[in-house]
Amino acid sequence: MKEINGYIDSVFYKKDDLLEEVLTSIKENGMRSISVSPSTGKLLTMLVSMTKAVTILEIGALGGYSGICLARGFGKDGRLTSLELEEKFAQLSKNNLTKAGFGNQVTYITGPALESLENLSKEGKRFDLFFIDADKENYENYLEYCIRLAEPGALIIADNALAGGSVAEPSARIRRYTDSMKAFNKKVANHPQLESMLLPIGDGLTVSRVKE
Repeated sequence: MKEINGYIDSVFYKKDDLLEEVLTSIKENGMRSISVSPSTGKLLTMLVSMTKAVTILEIGALGGYSGICLARGFGKDGRLTSLELEEKFAQLSKNNLTKAGFGNQVTYITGPALESLENLSKEGKRFDLFFIDADKENYENYLEYCIRLAEPGALIIADNALAGGSVAEPSARIRRYTDSMKAFNKKVANHPQLESMLLPIGDGLTVSRVKE
């Protein structure tokens, strides 16, 4: 899987100085280097652009790498709402989105994501596209909230669906969230309100369309 992704990145991804700066800022702030792969980021931009999504909800901001990729897909009317547990991470992400020119189009909500999602639901918020990249144990809970907050036909995208290959490869190192991702993948595959597929890019993306 590593070799395949290396090939994809080498052919389809061109060096991006801004995103490289984001990765550097993440390391300098002592944060884990767990941003999406370069090609995954490019695909996020394409999916936003192709679906013409203008209201996006991101669960898990880290340093803003995926946020920039998402924002690059929408126009001047697009809005990104990003949920982040840590205030420090949200501030770094905000700084990086501002450098990228999207500071006025992103809103950060800090604290436990499930609480933030419940509040958004009570407020009657709706979104065109969702990106889940946070604690894997809560992916199934996040999914249900996303469906509740979704506009008809919205996309729900979730990262780390392959858990380093451990969901499918017996020889792969089992991760602490392998079982969580196996359960999540089965749920999106069989959910009556979703049409879903798993794309083996980066660490695996599930892309689900909410049925109208």
